[in-house]
Amino acid sequence: MSAPVFSTLGCRLNAYETEAMREMAEAAGLSGAVVVNTCAVTAEAVRKARQEIRRLARENPGAPVIVTGCAAQTEPETFAAMPEVTRVIGNHEKMQPGTWASLRAPDLIGDTEKVLVDDIMSVKETAGHLIDGFGRHRAYVQVQNGCDHRCTFCIIPFGRGNSRSVPAGVVVEQIKRLVGRGFNEVVLTGVDLTSWGADLPGTPRLGDLVMRILRLVPDLPRLRISSIDSIEADENLMLAIATEPRLMPHLHLSLQAGDDMILKRMKRRHLRDDAIRFCEEVRRLRPDMVFGADIIAGFPTETETMFQNSVKLVADCGLTFLHVFPFSARKGTPAARMPAVRGPDIRDRAARLRDAGEAALRAHLQAQVGKLHRVLTEGPRVGRTEQFTEVAFDEDQPEGALMDLRIGGHDGQRLTP
Repeated sequence: MSAPVFSTLGCRLNAYETEAMREMAEAAGLSGAVVVNTCAVTAEAVRKARQEIRRLARENPGAPVIVTGCAAQTEPETFAAMPEVTRVIGNHEKMQPGTWASLRAPDLIGDTEKVLVDDIMSVKETAGHLIDGFGRHRAYVQVQNGCDHRCTFCIIPFGRGNSRSVPAGVVVEQIKRLVGRGFNEVVLTGVDLTSWGADLPGTPRLGDLVMRILRLVPDLPRLRISSIDSIEADENLMLAIATEPRLMPHLHLSLQAGDDMILKRMKRRHLRDDAIRFCEEVRRLRPDMVFGADIIAGFPTETETMFQNSVKLVADCGLTFLHVFPFSARKGTPAARMPAVRGPDIRDRAARLRDAGEAALRAHLQAQVGKLHRVLTEGPRVGRTEQFTEVAFDEDQPEGALMDLRIGGHDGQRLTP
């Protein structure tokens, strides 16, 4: 029988977990199945998951279809009702080796319960799953899962559960193993990364973990941290930003909006000026720092004036990489019950925000021309600078190598030699 077919939708953490599931499924001897790791962040994400399941079922006739991920966790009945679906398993269950052992044929085609989804809120810890990373260039290490906050637009805590941290010792040992396998860059990832440590003895903070990794893994060339909540940045994290050149100068911020009233209605814990002050302070400590950010366009009750505050935030914070999300009401969240913005206005605002983001990116690319960057090659013709800016090569390069490169120009999206 053939190896299982895996499909990943949604965030980088899902992609990480797919690799862990692939290893567990192979170790359990699961073969000939289709596994879809879903996302629940918007109603559109759930629709795409259903579409992907139908497509893969058509392309793999007769193969058992296993559905997991956040959408499977939050609405298992939706997927259990699909005739294409054989099993629905929850986010906690998908990371247990025993689950994959139980999914081997003939179990998959027997009379076993179709839905294996427990209460995610009862899960108290998260394992540090050892995977070899993606490709040969960059490894992702999950250090945290879940979220204790309840933003009014977000369903993810109900898919991921409450915040749980991987102990620092486990993280350090995994990173040592990955560096020993030749990885030049490690990315720390989680659902709410800056909450790392709150549930561990002594309540360490993310900055403590970063400093410990850099101290105990001296051979690690590059360490990145993924999306953070800037209001939770601790003193040691700021110290690492200021003093540790191996911590890469790129932060992706969960900002969501630039208007104080909208931020309050989102139940965010920062205001507009908090975000601006954070970016100014980080840039003072690390002048080469580059920021990305998530921003939602057309949140309920958002007026044109409120929206303009989000547009202005791009310049006020000096943002470079924008992830723009047109608001999509998610059933079961408070925001879904708030007065909605008209669909055409949401789409128009999202387009204007993307235009602002593209202009900011072009300005950043132009500012790099003539500068020397250390680039990590991700493939024969693509790499990333320290600031996570993409570089396009005109000749094949060895994957996973670090090379010093003088930037000659750009194409509006990527730097070029």
